[in-house]
Amino acid sequence: MSAIPRRGWAARGRAAGRRPPAVAVERRLSDLAWLALGVVVLLASALPVHAHRISTAEAHVFRLVNHAPSVPFTIVWLPMQLGNFLIIPIAVLAALGVRRWRLSVELALAGVGVYLLAKQVKHFVVRGRPDTLVTDTIVRGAHPHGLGYVSGHIAVVTALAVVAAPWLPRWGRWTAAAAVAAVFLARIDVGAHLPLDMVGGAALGLTVAAATRLLLGTRTITAIDESSPAEEATA
Repeated sequence: MSAIPRRGWAARGRAAGRRPPAVAVERRLSDLAWLALGVVVLLASALPVHAHRISTAEAHVFRLVNHAPSVPFTIVWLPMQLGNFLIIPIAVLAALGVRRWRLSVELALAGVGVYLLAKQVKHFVVRGRPDTLVTDTIVRGAHPHGLGYVSGHIAVVTALAVVAAPWLPRWGRWTAAAAVAAVFLARIDVGAHLPLDMVGGAALGLTVAAATRLLLGTRTITAIDESSPAEEATA
C-alpha cells in the first residue's frame, strides 16, 4: 500500500524537475506568405518616401499621434526600450534560461539580422527625422539624429515578437503584440519617426522573422504540450 504514494511522489518530483517537453519543428507555407507580405509592405512604404518632403496624409497622421496629449516622457521611454538593440541579448538569455535552445538561436539570428538590415535600408531610402520635414514637430526626450527610414526599434521588436510567437502561450502572444504596438506609437509620439518609417520597419521585422522561421523551422504543438498538468501527473 505504501508503494503507491511513493510512486506518486516520485512522479511529481520528476515532473517538477523535468526538462522542458520536447517540441516538434516544422516549416510552414504560411511563413512564405508572411515573408511575401513583409516584402510588399516594405516596398509600398518606401515608394512614397522622399528626402525633402512629406505627403499631406502622412503629416496628418504624424500630428495625430505627436500632438496628442502625452503621458510623461519617463513612461513613454520604457516601452521604447523594447526595440533597443540590448533587448536582443536579453531575449536570447531569457530563452536560454528556460532551456529553449532553438528559440534562442532564432531570436539571435532574427534580432541581429534585422538590426543590421535596418542600417542598410537607411542608406537606400534616405529621409531625415520628423523635425526636418514637419515644422511643428514636438520632440520629447533626446533630440533624434541620423536617418529616419526605417525605424530600427520597431524592426527589432517586430522580428523578436514574430519569432517568439509560436513558443508563447496565448497571453504571451497578446503581450508581444502589445509591445510592438507600444513601440510603434511611442516612437511617433516622441518625434523620433514618421509613420512610414514605422510601417517600413515593422514590415522589415516581419520579413526577417518569416525568413528565420523558414530557415530554422518553427514550433509545432505536440501532444505533451497540449496535455493538462493533471494529465501529466497521472501519466
